[in-house]
Amino acid sequence: MRRATIPALVIAVGLLLFADLLVVNPALGDLAGVAVAAVIAVAAGAAIATGTTLAVRRGLDLWRRRGDPVGALAVLLGMAAVLVAGLRPGSAGAADPAVGWIVAALIAPIGATLFGLLFLATLSAARRSAIRGGREGLVLVAAALVLVVALLPIGGPLGTALSGVASWTLSVPIAGVFRGILIGIAITAAILATRTMFGIGPADE
Repeated sequence: MRRATIPALVIAVGLLLFADLLVVNPALGDLAGVAVAAVIAVAAGAAIATGTTLAVRRGLDLWRRRGDPVGALAVLLGMAAVLVAGLRPGSAGAADPAVGWIVAALIAPIGATLFGLLFLATLSAARRSAIRGGREGLVLVAAALVLVVALLPIGGPLGTALSGVASWTLSVPIAGVFRGILIGIAITAAILATRTMFGIGPADE
């Protein structure tokens, strides 16, 4: 019975939010707001637990001199800097200028570097797909090339036309694909949650 509790809650909250999206009802909206607030609180608790676990693990790595001590020290110092800047007396929390400076000067450049590496990895994957000659890989590479060309900073009527093509491609077919993927994931999660709640396994099929 315990195993079915969490899937049942997931299904109930999902149906509640879905009903709130389809039906205009103040009471239903208030109930959905409470559910969203509870989900946010649970997510915040999970984030705090994850951060605490990371800090403890990196502290043990540094104490026992295992793994990468420099990386462990960098992680601990970064976490301490953000916590001190956001929780010190008189701080404005996440809106504090010190927190904003840390994000802009440290976290944002690190994220940009990771995305730069992701771009290089994507180019490598596209090259491998083109060499293999797979149909899906060639379609992905061709679509990416079309978007890259359309997003080039070209002036004049040609640049305006290419920008319109890029905007339409991103907002219609690509956005449709992403919506389909998200809907498929949501349906799969609901089915798995229902199967878990009712104890339906492969042997029952």
